[in-house]
Amino acid sequence: MNRRTFVTTALSLSSLPLLAEEKKASTDVTKLDPALAAQKATVKNLVWHNAEDFGLEGREWIDLPRLRYYDRFPSEAEGKVPPNVWSLSRDSTGMVGRFKSNASAVHVRYTLVRSNTGMPHMPATGMSGVDLYARDEQGKWRWVNVVKPVDKQADQTGALSEGMTAVPREYAFYLPLYNGVEKLEIGVNEGATFEGLAPRKKPIVFYGTSITHGACASRPGMCHPAILGRRFDLPAVNLGFSGNGKMDASVGELLCKIDAAVFVIDCLPNMDAKLVAERCVPLVKQLRAAHAETPIVLVEDRRNTNSWIHAERAKHHTANHAVLKEAFTQLKADGFKKLHYIDGDHLLGDDGDGSTDGSHPNDLGFARQADLMEPVLREALAN
Repeated sequence: MNRRTFVTTALSLSSLPLLAEEKKASTDVTKLDPALAAQKATVKNLVWHNAEDFGLEGREWIDLPRLRYYDRFPSEAEGKVPPNVWSLSRDSTGMVGRFKSNASAVHVRYTLVRSNTGMPHMPATGMSGVDLYARDEQGKWRWVNVVKPVDKQADQTGALSEGMTAVPREYAFYLPLYNGVEKLEIGVNEGATFEGLAPRKKPIVFYGTSITHGACASRPGMCHPAILGRRFDLPAVNLGFSGNGKMDASVGELLCKIDAAVFVIDCLPNMDAKLVAERCVPLVKQLRAAHAETPIVLVEDRRNTNSWIHAERAKHHTANHAVLKEAFTQLKADGFKKLHYIDGDHLLGDDGDGSTDGSHPNDLGFARQADLMEPVLREALAN
């Protein structure tokens, strides 16, 4: 077969109509594989508990009014922080509720702010799902299940787990990464015990970009602030603002009001070298003036996983790294203590497989990022 014949044949085959079986499969694949469908609850007579009654970690400034309970920023931030930051602060990313129960079934029902539950490169389970973890017999956090949200539907319900052995456990549930929440309740089977756990103090505070925000984790518990929160068994505050993590002094003012265990500043993916030079040192000085002993960690820009083949992008990362390192060196020379640094070159690995779109981590990338951040954070927290 010569080249022309081969191409013509391939085109003609691709234009053939789908077989009847293929048409049927393409319309609703969940009929062929029910595991892909949204969870359907089977347990009845559930007892529901409002998350607002026992509180959430990752929700700071609790004494200040909010427009919605599940907003990250208090209402006074509107008009002070940049408009895009304010809008994104109304996503519930990073919020975690904890409870103890001997339930055999755990369900959730919640109302989303936006009914579009997913994005082209991020699944609905990450953008709009609720993710459940539990401690095993050794006290280690283990994943249980995540709600598969129904698209174009604000009110969501899901069986997070059914048929469990009815023994006392501690649970943690993570709220949606890229959606807001109006209300949320946890349901357990009738007769089960339930004890909501109050939020813990002294969180790890992450201030950053869409990556910190959670793009493009498959589940809320898989972005690196959540992973590191479990590894250290500490509360974590996620102040990632997609496209808008830029070391703003107005955000720094709010950070200063948090009694943090450590501040992690990871804004370079939204900045260029000029902006880093302008804002990094002032932000560190702002935080240090309010918290003389709290460790501060500066994080270099991760390299896009395809920057090896895009020279201009690689140049951008290199320039960002150089300016941040210069700021760090200057601050250390000026006598700033408890200041730590994380290199960005290998945050997503070295094989190109750690991202969804070159920029945003997939679950593999988030795990790799947590692996590289963990020893630096461990040193910072130890000192």
